[in-house]
Amino acid sequence: MNALIVEDEELAVRKLRKLLTEVAPDLLVAGVTASIDDTVDWLENLRTTGQPEPDLIFLDIELADGQSFEIFERTTVRSTVIFTTSYDEYALQAFKVNSIDYLLKPVQREDLQRSLKKYEDLRQRSVETPSLNIEKLLQQLQSQVPRDFRQRFLVRQGQRMLSVEVGEIAYFFTEDRYSFFAMHTGQKFLVDYTLDELSDALDPARFFRINRGVIVTHQAVEQIQPYFGNRLALQLRPVFDKEALVSREKVSDFKQWMGK
Repeated sequence: MNALIVEDEELAVRKLRKLLTEVAPDLLVAGVTASIDDTVDWLENLRTTGQPEPDLIFLDIELADGQSFEIFERTTVRSTVIFTTSYDEYALQAFKVNSIDYLLKPVQREDLQRSLKKYEDLRQRSVETPSLNIEKLLQQLQSQVPRDFRQRFLVRQGQRMLSVEVGEIAYFFTEDRYSFFAMHTGQKFLVDYTLDELSDALDPARFFRINRGVIVTHQAVEQIQPYFGNRLALQLRPVFDKEALVSREKVSDFKQWMGK
């Protein structure tokens, strides 16, 4: 039995190699790669030269050049995968259903023994190991792993810098290709992000993008009225000097968001 280790931390590689020597002396580490590019090249070189693919891949999730899921998008992975990950345990069910096992870093001897025994049991029973559904895995992780949403913005006020908590912000908007936010106090500040970037960085439980140019909070919505074209017109607080229209395709989601 041989294995590929995909890991970008040298200390973690050394520790895993040592543990494998102790718990599975017959296992050969056929290679070690540290990036997405290196791993894709390594696997494709095997096929080019007609060499057998590894039985196992110990796959770290976070690599220096991105998340290792990209490997599956760029090449076919036929080996059985055991993830090594720093994700908190509540997210690990996603890995369980998409690989034979996971190892929470730092990898422990008992956990490695369990994973290898599980693999051997499956082989001896001629049970097909689970195939990886990367799209499903990513969806599960996104729903289970809490994201780090922006908590504050650093803005310029005259000659000084000011840190503004997101709870002080009523809405974001664009004007002349620049992005701004309005505070509940009525103050407005320029921010160095596009609304697309802000949409990804803000907690969707608190902020809703009603159209291409406006993101609002619940507190900012003072009135909601029907509008031409199956849209909604919002009256915002503090006063917004343009139309704040909920686009037709967002109306249903907006109503649900406002009702939570």
